[in-house]
Amino acid sequence: MAETRAVIAEQFDDVDQQHEAGKLGMWTFLATEVMFFGGLIAGLVAYRWMYWPTFAVAAQHLKVVLGSINTGVLLTSSLTMALAVHYAQLDRRKALVVCLLITFLLGLAFLSIKGLEYSKEYDEHLVPGLNFSYALYDGPDPPKAELFMVCYFFMTGLHAFHLSIGCLVVLAMAVQAWLGRFRQARFTPIELLGLYWHFVDIVWVFLYPLLYLLHRP
Repeated sequence: MAETRAVIAEQFDDVDQQHEAGKLGMWTFLATEVMFFGGLIAGLVAYRWMYWPTFAVAAQHLKVVLGSINTGVLLTSSLTMALAVHYAQLDRRKALVVCLLITFLLGLAFLSIKGLEYSKEYDEHLVPGLNFSYALYDGPDPPKAELFMVCYFFMTGLHAFHLSIGCLVVLAMAVQAWLGRFRQARFTPIELLGLYWHFVDIVWVFLYPLLYLLHRP
């Protein structure tokens, strides 16, 4: 049937070539993101090694319970995204839409919890450049503790930015899927979105232990 036929751009010979080109483009983009986040994570590790005692105390001010809940939320969203790709391949439109919407809601839950965490840190005067208070900070070497919070807010904020983009795209894909745009051979956009979503989740899997758990007793 015409509605199940893939739309092939003129530069491609067939749908398989178009599919592989899309995957190559996404993997290339993700490789640049790996280098970017990898540099940030390497910098954080270097700072932790240089200022270990101060960073250890500063890390105690993070909300490990909220961070742990968010980790569970994000890992669950990886499962629902994987199921979305699976149902897209099987041309099960309703199941695909449901999984995409659940993924969107889980991403929104993560961002909401992170916003709550940020608000608590603001109340405790831990936001560098905005209200970090050397007088109120109860740990050693406040300038280096502020540096830890700079790393924390920049890296988690950048992650949240990537996740926000992912949530918007997931919602848009859910609408398109409901309209029947991703059927049989036309599931490539869902698969590429899945790769992006899993990458964002993997970044958090690295950030969570490095920021929240490394100095926990």
